[in-house]
Amino acid sequence: MNNGRQSSPTRLEATLNAIRHDIIDGTLEPGSRLRIERLRERYGVGSSTIREALSLLLSDALVTSEGQKGFTVSPISLEDLEDLSRVRILLEAEALTDSIENGTDEWEAGIVAAYHRLSKVQERVDRHEEGALEEWELRNREFHQALTACCGSSWITYMLDVLNRHSERYRRIALVDETKPRRVDDEHRALMEAALDRDAELIRKISADHIQKTVDVLAAIHAAQGLGKSTSDGED
Repeated sequence: MNNGRQSSPTRLEATLNAIRHDIIDGTLEPGSRLRIERLRERYGVGSSTIREALSLLLSDALVTSEGQKGFTVSPISLEDLEDLSRVRILLEAEALTDSIENGTDEWEAGIVAAYHRLSKVQERVDRHEEGALEEWELRNREFHQALTACCGSSWITYMLDVLNRHSERYRRIALVDETKPRRVDDEHRALMEAALDRDAELIRKISADHIQKTVDVLAAIHAAQGLGKSTSDGED
């Protein structure tokens, strides 16, 4: 007998992904309250599914919970970005070094293909085309995953995925703000070329500079207009 349980994991996963996406792209603003009733209306699922999804997002640190006050979107700040970037630099250095040591011809081909897709959508971003930013984040994620695909450590891969989700919240601000312009495509090309040259020392330096530049852009934005300002009472 079908009691509906078979569809629950799919519904939960879809809700989890939808809420995560809306947090990362800023639709659900940093620091805002996540009211269950409003989220039910937004995502069209029951309260239990919403609560379970929010509980799972606690483990990704995208959501916080304090006593009886309910759930809140994790705030953003320059200090948080500096901290997560420092950890990401350390882990990516390890993952890139391992991948260069273990990389195959297929690994190299994957990097070239991922860079090509990313550079094509970068052109759309530069033209401010609708929907380009969303696709850019997907292609950017694929490119960095291709670079570290031969890392060999499932824990490093998992932690880099979590850190990348948090970094994406900040990158979205940096990509649309021109306070401190940068040529991101040149940075990605340099990463690709260092990987193909199997130059571990160079790629670690380029990767660290690449990550730090996002910190520098957000620091400039913070100095100019503040960072992480949000409502404290609304759901969105």
